Amino acid sequence: MNTTQVAVDLAKSVFQVSVSHAPGRVDEQHRLSRRRFRTFFLHHPPTHVLLEACGSAHHWGRELQGLGHQVSLLPPAHVARYRQGNKTDRADAKALLEDARNEDIVPVPVKSLDQQSITALHRLRSGYLATRTSRINTVRGLLREFGLPVPQGPRAFLAKAPIALDDDKLPTYLKTALTQALLEIKELQAKADDLKSQLERLAPLIPSVSFLMTVPGIGILSATALVATVGDVQRFPSGRSFANYLGLTARESSSGASRRLGPISKRGNRYLRMLLIHGARSALLAAHRTHEPDSLQTWALRTAQARGHNIATVALANRIARIAWRVWRDKRPFQRRPPEKENAV
Repeated sequence: MNTTQVAVDLAKSVFQVSVSHAPGRVDEQHRLSRRRFRTFFLHHPPTHVLLEACGSAHHWGRELQGLGHQVSLLPPAHVARYRQGNKTDRADAKALLEDARNEDIVPVPVKSLDQQSITALHRLRSGYLATRTSRINTVRGLLREFGLPVPQGPRAFLAKAPIALDDDKLPTYLKTALTQALLEIKELQAKADDLKSQLERLAPLIPSVSFLMTVPGIGILSATALVATVGDVQRFPSGRSFANYLGLTARESSSGASRRLGPISKRGNRYLRMLLIHGARSALLAAHRTHEPDSLQTWALRTAQARGHNIATVALANRIARIAWRVWRDKRPFQRRPPEKENAV
């Protein structure tokens, strides 16, 4: 049985390669340039390659899989625990070999080209919106200094800001600068909207997206982000493990017979968790407005009445994640049920 493992500490131009033929031992060390790195694996017999799930890892994972190697991407937070001594390339590569010996560490799946492309669209859109929000807050703060309040929210801001800029209290040179900032905000919003339109055009080409969008609180953004980031949902044995992966389950601090559950763990992908919580907030609002709530909406309304709106929103996001796992795994749309037929998913 071939027990050889090759650990690679990735970088922009120089790669540290550590070869182990037996557990707990490093037999070879190589420091390779970007060109020599691919040549090394091109001539190397098929083996198990360990990479840290960091920048460019998915690219090199696809490249090495194409050369016939088995690739495991290990979570950086877990790899760091096995590093001994100072942080060096050799120490990082050795930590990968040690981390791989722990069977409880679940590797990150290598993203396909389409998955990584969709993830890139989401990151660009998120970046545009973050910059837009920063510019809006800056302009609102500056206008408030001149006694010109503008309401919160991008839609209300874009409607009211031009009126505030026409006020005589503002010097002409400041109006010019603020007008340019307003144009930048509109341009950022337009770029974000264009990326969302691209995702809407891509959605019908991905079968799993159509199933996920039948779940309350999951739209184009959440569905495409889940498919691109999670990849294969079959790797999760239950809906709870999927919700735990998203950081939506309670943080536990237990000892002996004493079990303490705290707030959600907030582990995993922050962006996915944010989308699901926003979607749950929208679904809870819809539950308040409907006259004939289904079983999920009835449960959400009861939770909101008993625990408050915010706790109910997060609890609903947890439940939506579990439903999404079931719908995604079984490849069947979500079916609403009347309250008397409510069953746990």
